[in-house]
Order: sequence, then C-alpha cells, then structure tokens
Amino acid sequence: QVQLVESGGGLVQPGGSLRLSCAASGFAFSNYDMKWYRQAPGKEREFVAVISSVGNIKHYADSVKDRFTISRDNAKSTVHLQMNSLKPEDTAVYSCNAIVGRAPYWGQGTQVTVSS
Repeated sequence: QVQLVESGGGLVQPGGSLRLSCAASGFAFSNYDMKWYRQAPGKEREFVAVISSVGNIKHYADSVKDRFTISRDNAKSTVHLQMNSLKPEDTAVYSCNAIVGRAPYWGQGTQVTVSS
C-alpha cells in the first residue's frame, strides 16, 4: 500500500534552516508529482510546494518562495523540502502528499517549530 513517511522536523531559531524528507513506498514514485503542505495550529492546511514527476517543474506558495526549495530523488523514492530563513509563521506540521489512482495519500507529518 502507499506509504509516505516524513522526517526532519524540529525546533529552530528564526533565520535558521531545516531539511525535511518524505520517503515514499507502495507506488511508482517516479511517475507522480509530489507536494508538501503544512497546517498551523487553528488554521487550514495550506499548500507549500509541488514538484513534477521528473523534477523539472516546481511551484511554491508565495509565502515560501525564495526561501524554500523542493527536490526529489527518484532512485530513492524521496522528496525533500529545504527550508531556509525560517520565520515564526512557518511553524506548522508539514506533510507530503501524492495523488495515486485519484486518491490522495498523506504522511503522518513532521512538526516544525520556529521560535527563539
């Protein structure tokens, strides 16, 4: 079955960096676009970034553009989110997403807390 497992979250000071990873299994990873979303306490889940199946097309939410970079390693079935210049408002649970067979799949999420 499809599984997505995120890792790499933690506590970081404003201006710091974190690199999130999402390990995928159970589907032909290299054939699918992958997305990152986040959900802050008391807020709706929001889109963060998407990368095409071969990694040549990337789009970002305006709030993270020029600070976050999405990438993927199809040989390892892994998608990454490099987050730089982190701000307190980036605090959220970050989850990766894939739509396989028209069904959305989500990982359990990884907590990112930006605080001094």
